[in-house]
Amino acid sequence: MKLKNILIVVKDIEASKQFYHDLFGLNLVLDNDGNMVLTEGLVLQDEKIWKKFLGKDVIPKSNSCELYFEEQDIDAFIERLEKMYPSIQYVNRLMTHSWGQKVTRFYDLDGNLIEVGTPM
Repeated sequence: MKLKNILIVVKDIEASKQFYHDLFGLNLVLDNDGNMVLTEGLVLQDEKIWKKFLGKDVIPKSNSCELYFEEQDIDAFIERLEKMYPSIQYVNRLMTHSWGQKVTRFYDLDGNLIEVGTPM
């Protein structure tokens, strides 16, 4: 068995597609009417479809999982993040762990948790 994709729920699929392209360079692979597959296996699904399928509300900022990215030049990434999305909500600003890795955590436009760290 093979893990194929990670799906996150979003309110505005076009804005989210742009967000993940702007910050992480992810590009559209497939647009399937409310489901967008991006490079690296990230799938964006329109919240209305998710709610209809599950019959439950979406809980933003549930802090139950995160998307993890690595970036060599994390200072340039933070600068780009703050320039392009100045109202981004941080969980923790850039910090250095005891083992030397620099990381930051923040929420995407829909409250999905993201961590960006330097390679370990």
